[in-house]
Amino acid sequence: MVRKKTSGFDIKDKSLAKAGKERILWADRHMPVLASIRERFEKKKPLKGHRIAACLHVTTETANLMRTLKAGGAEITLCASNPLSTQDDVAASLTCDFGIPTYAIKGEDHKTYYNHINAALDTAPHITMDDGADLVNVLHGQRKDLLEGIVGGTEETTTGVIRLAAMAEQGVLAYPIIAVNDAMTKHLFDNRYGTGQSTLDGIVRATNILLAGSTVVVCGYGWCGRGVAMRAKGMGADVIVTEVDPVRALEAVMDGYRVMPMAEAAAVGDVFITVTGDIHVIRVEHFKKMKDGAVVCNSGHFNVELDLEGLRQAALRVRNTRPFVEEYVLKNGRKEKSVFILAEGRLVNLAAAEGHPAVVMDMSFANQALSVEYLIQNRKEMENQVYVIPEEIDMEIASIKLKAMGVKIDKLTPEQVHYLNSFEMGT
Repeated sequence: MVRKKTSGFDIKDKSLAKAGKERILWADRHMPVLASIRERFEKKKPLKGHRIAACLHVTTETANLMRTLKAGGAEITLCASNPLSTQDDVAASLTCDFGIPTYAIKGEDHKTYYNHINAALDTAPHITMDDGADLVNVLHGQRKDLLEGIVGGTEETTTGVIRLAAMAEQGVLAYPIIAVNDAMTKHLFDNRYGTGQSTLDGIVRATNILLAGSTVVVCGYGWCGRGVAMRAKGMGADVIVTEVDPVRALEAVMDGYRVMPMAEAAAVGDVFITVTGDIHVIRVEHFKKMKDGAVVCNSGHFNVELDLEGLRQAALRVRNTRPFVEEYVLKNGRKEKSVFILAEGRLVNLAAAEGHPAVVMDMSFANQALSVEYLIQNRKEMENQVYVIPEEIDMEIASIKLKAMGVKIDKLTPEQVHYLNSFEMGT
């Protein structure tokens, strides 16, 4: 295992640091749970002596997670988990103001993206933090020499957890991973409320369209899909849900949405949003059925949910019409029609907007910070598997959040505890 010397950072422009710092501190005002953990970490240094390679969206909220991990004594290196999600002013501030080596440039090409991942791995980390499992995949592929020194890792997304669970099932996962995404204080809030609001924010910023009165097709009814559908309905849209899971489809019907196959929805939708985590959810045959002027975007982690290569081959021509909007012109009988793809099919909420509100990411990143601490403390008892986040961490975060909101709740009385834990007492 060789720890390579690196340049320390690769960012767009150092002069953006001042603006980035202001936005980082603004987000920090809305992240009381993480601030509470950072205060404890500052005093006890539970992460001291550990190097962390983090492959995450480089946003103001992520910056405050990095500050918290550094306060805990860790050496941090950060790279982007998506080529379009980086906030360049944040990357500059992390590097210049907070001394956290950052490798991220908004719009970086494929080669640069993986160069940045490798730069983070050059530090020979003990802990990995991933958002989509790209860093873990590189580590298990081209950088196997570093695996021996890994204590464990965390994963933030549904997509990443699916990939890592498959690795564990096939016996190739080389160290334990905590599925931060599976924490209740993550997916019930981040995926639902965060994705719901930020996805529509990205669509509106990119297009300035009116959602009220339009037909919005939500592909997938997991927690992200639930959030997107709920927010779209709240803004006056007629929402259609497409699903492959009969239970989720039934739930969508009971929640008041129309449910139909994509082959039918394609012909009636005005706006299409994919949030499934799977490949080619919207294919060429669907694009060809869409109305002239249909808007299509993705809020799942990878852009593979849209068959963009197939669409490009079918298109007569492609052009940029405004920032984050590409027009694909297709033959429509004797006429032509346009389908508009947002943010190159990548995460529209991070590419065309600012991602989740800080108040939501507060809990998600609190889970990240406490999971790293848990890994360091419990590594000897853990196998090379994907673990659900411990319930006590979930409950601690929820309690801190309620306290910060000024909300009090009841506690079980001794009598109630006895009743719930006994079988003698009947009706």
